[in-house]
Amino acid sequence: SAPVLVLGPTGTGKEVLARSIHESGSRARSAFVAVNCASLDPHLIESELFGHEKGAFTGAVANKPGKFELAHDGTLFLDEIGELSPSVQARLLRVLQEKEFMRVGGTKVIHSSARIIAATHRDLPALVKAGSFREDLWFRLNVLAISLPPLSARREDIGALIDHFWTRLCREHRRSISLSFPARARLKAYSYPGNIRELQNILERVFVLNGDTGLIEENAL
Repeated sequence: SAPVLVLGPTGTGKEVLARSIHESGSRARSAFVAVNCASLDPHLIESELFGHEKGAFTGAVANKPGKFELAHDGTLFLDEIGELSPSVQARLLRVLQEKEFMRVGGTKVIHSSARIIAATHRDLPALVKAGSFREDLWFRLNVLAISLPPLSARREDIGALIDHFWTRLCREHRRSISLSFPARARLKAYSYPGNIRELQNILERVFVLNGDTGLIEENAL
C-alpha cells in the first residue's frame, strides 16, 4: 500500500511498470486508473481527481466521481506529477496523509484507500528547491522510488523489446513478416534518444511501409 514514485525520461515505460506493480499485488482485481497530470485542464484538474457536485461550477450539471473514487481500493497512477499546481499538490498531500477528501463543491467526506503510483521525468528535488513543488509532498511520495534509465543505458533490453513489439505487430496486422539479421543488428545499434517509445514507432513505421514483403532488410530502415 506504500506510495511508489517512478522516475525516468519520457518514453522509458513508466506506465507499463506501474501496471506491472498493480497486477502483481493484492490489488490486481481492483481498478487501475491512469491520469496524465500534464494533459488536464488546470482549471478542471481538481474536479478530475476529486470529483464535483452538481452546480459546483458552470457546466457541472450532475454529480461526478473523481479518479480517486474510481480507483477506490485499486491503484491511481499519476503520470507527470511534477506538473501539478501548488493548490492541487496541497489537496493531494491531504489525501495521502488522511486517506480522505471532498468533491469540489461538496461537504461529504469521502474515504479513499487507493494506492498511489506517481511518475515524472522532472527533477523533483530541483523543483522543491525552486519552490514549485511542495517539499512535504515530495517526502510523502518518495517512499519507494524506482528509477527507469534511458534505453541507451540498458541496451541488453533492446533485442527483447524488438521481439515483443514485432510479434504484436504481426498479430495485429495478421501478417507473417520477419526482420533480417542485418536489420536487427542495425536496430540494436541505434541510440534511441526517444527511448522505448521511439523504438516502438520505428518498428511500426517500417512494418506499415514494407508490409507487402516477407522480409524486412536493413535498407528499409
